[in-house]
Amino acid sequence: MKKTLNDLTKEDWNTLFPIELVNHNPEWKNIYENERKRIIEKVGNETILRIEHFGSSSIPSIKSKPYIDLMIEISKEMLFDENLIAKFTELGYSHFVVPARENIEAYSSLGKGYNVDGTKEQIFHIHMCPKDNVMWKQIEFRNFLNSNPERAKQYENLKIELATKFKNDRGSYVLGKTDFINETLDIISRKASAQQDI
Repeated sequence: MKKTLNDLTKEDWNTLFPIELVNHNPEWKNIYENERKRIIEKVGNETILRIEHFGSSSIPSIKSKPYIDLMIEISKEMLFDENLIAKFTELGYSHFVVPARENIEAYSSLGKGYNVDGTKEQIFHIHMCPKDNVMWKQIEFRNFLNSNPERAKQYENLKIELATKFKNDRGSYVLGKTDFINETLDIISRKASAQQDI
């Protein structure tokens, strides 16, 4: 029987999809826009409240994995809705539940382009959750790095270091970025508070 993404072990993921950073590709913006249109046409504007391109491929000044990360806002009522998930399945996505952890509520993750036979396709990765999920802070992070080249460069350097160290350990690669992301969100929060005090 053919393996699906849901059958893959942590070791399979690490072996099949190693961490590889590449220079920014200006075409990623168009790839995102085309996928965004396909999703809205399939699912509808009533259900999809907002879609954003985030992650490193949305930051032109730094290296990135060649993945298109999308953040999709849905209502609380639609979280884990079977009909909604079925529409994404028809678009070629596999669905995963991201369990609740620390200050993050559980939400849907969807992936496409990860081929278990190792053939290369454009990878799309969706995080789908209501607007009050802390994952939406990733948009603030993206905006801050896009307007602060020095901080973006520091992030790129960290990513290169982690990708070298954890090429076949996706979990450690992601965890290695956590402190930097949280520190950046603290900077954003402090700046916002200082502006309110003026």
